[in-house]
Amino acid sequence: MSDASTFRGQGASATAWTVLVAISLCHMINDIMQSMLAAIYPLLRQEFALSYWQIGLMTFAFQVTASLLQPVIGAVTDRKPMPKSLSIGMGSTFFGVLLLPLAHDYWVLLAGAMLIGIGSAIFHPESSRVARIASGGRFGTAQSLFQLGGNFGTALGPLLAAFIVVPLGRPSVALFSAAAMLGSFILWRVGNWAEGRRRAGGPRAETALKLSRQRVIWAIVVLALLTFTKNIYTASISSYYTFFLIEKFALTTQQAQLMLFLFLGGMAGGVM
Repeated sequence: MSDASTFRGQGASATAWTVLVAISLCHMINDIMQSMLAAIYPLLRQEFALSYWQIGLMTFAFQVTASLLQPVIGAVTDRKPMPKSLSIGMGSTFFGVLLLPLAHDYWVLLAGAMLIGIGSAIFHPESSRVARIASGGRFGTAQSLFQLGGNFGTALGPLLAAFIVVPLGRPSVALFSAAAMLGSFILWRVGNWAEGRRRAGGPRAETALKLSRQRVIWAIVVLALLTFTKNIYTASISSYYTFFLIEKFALTTQQAQLMLFLFLGGMAGGVM
């Protein structure tokens, strides 16, 4: 079955709901992997006898690749859109997740965290562009649906870790790589669809500035600072919250992961 037939009836001006649901589902898969990484820190610390600074270094390795690479990739794809790269990004996540249960040394865990981060950096800029292309002019609706998948995935990661990884052990993390493989296949189909729309002269983002360049730059700087400060405390809390609960309140790893789920779920609810 061709990609055109998969998304039939979704013309140049129509909202491509199938594509939006697909990209939202893949956003959920991507963010499940991110939050699950932090959720299994207690297991990794116990099995590898990690110190807190090593846990922090894993978070740093993930955040640097996931965050600092994003604007670089976004700038490149602004000049030359590459919707087919979406599948490559999820493929990087697949290999990163697969390294976590196979790792026998700390540096392999670091490599896995970085691959998950690279996958996230590739996914977000281009998937946001595809969501806009598929919106059919309903930009707010499309972006909200896209973000819904990510927020739900962020909260779901610790819950899955609590009820799958804790009872079954670290090897069960490999089960999540199947979801990443499914996401890579879906994104390959979505990428082909978006590439076809692009070549057919689909809708493009408006580039004319309605405000002065100085005001636009100032607004972007303020938004970047707000996002930067928000991510400092959210990354810090999500990395060490489970350890704090285990040591302060004598919770089990599973109970601490449920608390992390409530924290991330509340944050997702605030975003919504």
